[in-house]
Order: sequence, then structure tokens, then C-alpha cells
Amino acid sequence: MQETPKQETPVQDARPRHFVDTAPFDPTAGAAHGHDAAADTASAWRLIGRKFLRHRLAVASAIVLALLYATIPAVEFLAPYEQNKRHGDALYAPPQGLHLFHEGRFLGPFVYPYRAHFDIESFQRSYILDKSRPEPLRFLCRGEPYRYFGLIPGDLHLICPPEGGTLFLLGTDKLGRDLLSRIIYGARISLVIGLAGVAISFVLGLFFGGIAGYFGGLTDAAVQRLIEIVRSVPELPLWLALSAALPPNWSPLAIFFGITLILGLLDWPGLARAVRSKLLALREEDFVAAAELMGASPRHVILRHLIPNFMSHLIASATLAIPTMILGETALSFLGLGLRPPVTSWGVLLNEAQNLAAVQLYPWLLLPTVPVLVTVLAYNFLGDGLRDAADPYH
Repeated sequence: MQETPKQETPVQDARPRHFVDTAPFDPTAGAAHGHDAAADTASAWRLIGRKFLRHRLAVASAIVLALLYATIPAVEFLAPYEQNKRHGDALYAPPQGLHLFHEGRFLGPFVYPYRAHFDIESFQRSYILDKSRPEPLRFLCRGEPYRYFGLIPGDLHLICPPEGGTLFLLGTDKLGRDLLSRIIYGARISLVIGLAGVAISFVLGLFFGGIAGYFGGLTDAAVQRLIEIVRSVPELPLWLALSAALPPNWSPLAIFFGITLILGLLDWPGLARAVRSKLLALREEDFVAAAELMGASPRHVILRHLIPNFMSHLIASATLAIPTMILGETALSFLGLGLRPPVTSWGVLLNEAQNLAAVQLYPWLLLPTVPVLVTVLAYNFLGDGLRDAADPYH
């Protein structure tokens, strides 16, 4: 019989089949292939900043808000008139247009003066522009006296009306007060009250959400029931009830702090729930157990280890809450239950636009809605950009 030849088993190579580069490690070599080596060593805040800068709408909104808040300490300097300065001969005066050329000649910024006319048949005052006499504006000039923050006297203005003339770029109200100056003054109250209200709700949200998420059990159940009670009451009627309870004889400053406290006390439940949900997930991490074994107190663990891990999300949430505060103050003042004259805010200015007949005849009374819309939209876009930048999965 013919023997079948035995098949030889191939000898396997003992050497590893993957390639091992014996060259020294070069940390910048990946950049040539499109890899961002700097991102591997960047901190979380730097990564958030880089992602935020790629969100152009959020960056533009941040610039707009920075310019708005930059006007707060300089409203007296920027406004052409003092906020309560009355012009008895210019009641409900329409806006004066700003011009640069007169009869084909460049004259620089100037306005045409008004010529008032009272119609005996309709009992209405009308204003006719006298285009034969251009009146140039003045810049960095001495004008209406004021007190800086109510303390330091001054009279220097960025822009002043012509000598012996008027400057009503946005018109006047029923008492002849310049609307542009009042909008500039109102920015100080309306913008600050949003930050102050969010600061109060931020502290309350961190406190209640922190103890609920860290301790759990009965503490968590009690905080959750409190949040549900606050959230179950309609927000606007509760605002109205608490605002109406403020004594009418309080000073404008006390009313301001009262409205701020009301807005802050009613907006913390949403932030508290966000903090609770984050802490419930983070309290099981190894670094929390290590801190507890080393003797760290619950306060130290919450403030130094847990909250900093999602502070970026909290900042984004607080940014989105500021427009709610501004709209809340505007709504309360518009209904006559918020800030009251002589305090000037955007809501107080809109309170004068409740009369539909007056708005139909004098539509420039609705111009205070423009800064409200710009501020609210800017905060929303900024909050969206911060939230996307802080999201590790975005």
C-alpha cells in the first residue's frame, strides 16, 4: 500500500504581527494628520471656551450684552437729558430725525427744530419740522446737571442738544420727558434686577438641590415636595399677589429690593432639580468616597468636589434664567404692581403705553420694547451657546 504523505504543520511565527515604532514619542506629530494635540492637555474650562467661540451667534450676543452692561455706570453721561426733565412745550413730541446733509452740503450731525401748532378743531397738538434752520449737535459738552449715582454732581454729557434747541431722537412722553434718556436710565434698573434675582435663585437652588441630591432619603423627599408646592402655583398670579402685598408707602429702593426678592424666591425650583439630578449621579463616584473616607464634611464634599464638576451647566442655566427675571419685572411694572415712579425701568416706561388710543396716536411710546427684546434674545442665544459648549456629547 502506498503511504499517504504527512502534511507538515506550518510553524507559527512567534513575533508579534503589529508594528512597533522604536522612535521616541513626539507629542506634536498628530497635528500633521489633523489631530488637535493641544486639546488632549487643555483644561475643561479652556475646551468650553474654545467651543463657545465657535458659536458665532452666542459670541455676538455676549458682545451686545457687554455693551449694554457697560452703559450702567455711565447712564448720566450717555443720556442727553436728566430722566425727569420736563419740556412743557413738547408734550408727546415725535422723534426728531438725525441728519448729516442739508441742501446737499455736509454739516455733520444735526436736527431740524420743531414748530408747534395747536389745532383748535381737533384739540390736538402737532409738530412741524422747520427745515430751513439746521441745528448742529454738541458732543462732550456741558448740559443738564445730574448727580452720578445720586451722589456726585456733574454736568458732562456725551451728546447735548443744540444751543437753544431740543434733541428728542425717540420723541417725548405725556409730560414732555425725553424717551431716549429715560430708556438709558431704565437700563440700569432692568438689567441689574435680572442679575440680582438670578443670584438669589442661584443660592437657593444650590442649597436645596445640594442637600437633596447628596443626602437623599427623607431630606430629598421633603425638598421635592417643597419644589412641587412652589411649582404647582401659577407663576404670574403669585407674582401679582406678592407684588400687591408690598406696602405702597415703601421707598423706591425698598420696592426694588422687594421685587428682586420676589423674583428670586419663585425661580429657584428649576435650578434645584438640575443640581439634585447631577448630585445623585456624582455622589457614587470614587472621588466622593475617597473624600468621605479622608474625613471631609458633607459641606466640603458638596462645595469643593461635586458642584465644581457641573458648574458650567449651572452657569448656562443661570444665563437662561436672567431673561425670565427681566420679563417678570417688566410685566409687573407694566401692570402697575412692580416698580413705581420716580424709579425708571423699561417696565415703568411701558406702563404708559397701556392706553391704546395714546399708542395709536403716539406709536413711539412702544419703543422701550426694543431693548427688552434685544436683551432677552441676546441672553437666550448666549445661554444656548454656553449650554452647547458645556455639553460633553455635543
